[in-house]
Order: sequence, then C-alpha cells, then structure tokens
Amino acid sequence: MTSRILMTGAAGNVGRHLRASLTSPRWRWRYLDVVGSDRGDEDWITGSFLDPDVVERAVAGVDAIVHLGGLSTGGYRWEEYGEVNITGTQRLFEAARRHGVPRVVYASSHHVMGRSPLEHAPFEEYDFPQPDSFYAVSKIAGEALGRLYHDRHGLDVICLRIGSFRDRPRDFRTLWNWLSPDDCTRLFEASLLTPHPGFRVVWGVSRNATRVMSLAEGEAIGYYPLDDAEVYRGEVSAAPYDHDPDQSRLMGGAYVAPHFDDPPEG
Repeated sequence: MTSRILMTGAAGNVGRHLRASLTSPRWRWRYLDVVGSDRGDEDWITGSFLDPDVVERAVAGVDAIVHLGGLSTGGYRWEEYGEVNITGTQRLFEAARRHGVPRVVYASSHHVMGRSPLEHAPFEEYDFPQPDSFYAVSKIAGEALGRLYHDRHGLDVICLRIGSFRDRPRDFRTLWNWLSPDDCTRLFEASLLTPHPGFRVVWGVSRNATRVMSLAEGEAIGYYPLDDAEVYRGEVSAAPYDHDPDQSRLMGGAYVAPHFDDPPEG
C-alpha cells in the first residue's frame, strides 16, 4: 500500500538528501519549505508551518510526517527559537492530531545532551537532557511535545537525535558522532516502516567505533547503521573546538562556549 508522507524542511541539508534517497514507490511525498522547489514535478508547498492555513493544507490527507523544519543551528534569539522550533512544532503536532495522522518522525539533535562530559559515555536514549544552547532547549521541547501527543492522543512519535550529518567526518569530534548519508537514509526508512513504535528516542549516528551513544533504540525500530567514521581517521584534522579544553570534553563542541547564545550583533 502506498502512503503519503509530508516532509517539512525539505530544502535543508537532510531534506535534500532524503528527497533523493527515499524513492521507494511505497511512498508518495509532499514537501513543505519556506523556499520553493528546485524540481517542478514535486508535490511542493511553499510556505511556513507557522501559518495555520499552510499547515492545514500540508497535513490534510497524509499518513505520516517527517518534521525536519525549523532553526537548525545557533545564532538566533531565544524568541525565534521559541516561535519556530517550539510553537511551530506544537502546531504541527496539533494538526497531525486533528487530521488523524498516526505518526510523526521528529528531527531532534544530539545537542540536547551537549553539556554531557564524554567521559560519562555511553549515553542512553532516555538519560536526562543536558542542553548546550537555546537551540538544544527548543529541541528538548519538541521531544516533550512528542511525548505529550503520544501519551494524550496516541500518536506514534520517533525523536531522532541526529549527530553530525555530512558526507564524511572532517574533524576529531565527528569521528564519534558522524551520521553518514547512507545511514541517514536507513534511519528515516526504519522510522517510517517500523510497526507501532509508540514513543521512542533514537540516536541518529552511524556505527562509529568511537561513538558515545547507544544504538539500542535504533536497532529496536530496525535501524542497523553500517558506516564507521574510523575509516576516515587518517583524513581528519583538528577543528578549533578540538583544541578547547571544555569544548573538546563535552558532547556539544562549539555549542558549549560561554557566549554561544549571546544576541547577534546588528
């Protein structure tokens, strides 16, 4: 049976990758982003999930939502994170409830544990969060909303704490938190196909030899990563946060800097 799935944030890095890789005929995709499509044959809605009319049109008739949209880095004000990542995510969950959409796959971040000392590894999926930034706090709020909508309304919700998604590791930190493109596809495919997951938190990392996160919940939903950053060890070089005594010992890297969330200038 073919399922229609809404992907928010479809023009972002992860979204562009998944649009090219999740091409099974079992899925018919609808995309939502604030920028327009670069391919005219897609079911694409240009708009913001902060707009109630846009959300209604996007969510109507879908069988699942992959929620990638939002502010995905540092550098924004708290009010912006609150509006986009928290209020916007709540509106999407509420629209899913209202339209009877049974599943939401929510893109969270490893930064929700960003102030965790690496010497305390391994980190389990349900360890108490230690956010490193306003961005991370907003992602924790999204996870909490997913828990609420599961417990209160029965939605299946999988929160993916995504690591460093890129073509290959570039610095020492990404040797343990890398998510390869192929494993990213496997992660989201498993999240969409696993039957009746309930509420779950899953670390979105590859099978890196030096990883500090558990893969137990990923394997419970059928995610078996195959790639290992270790094969690139000879090609990586130190980033600035690899030399900083605090940033190198905490999961969040540069996000743990004391002034990371200072208001942007201008």
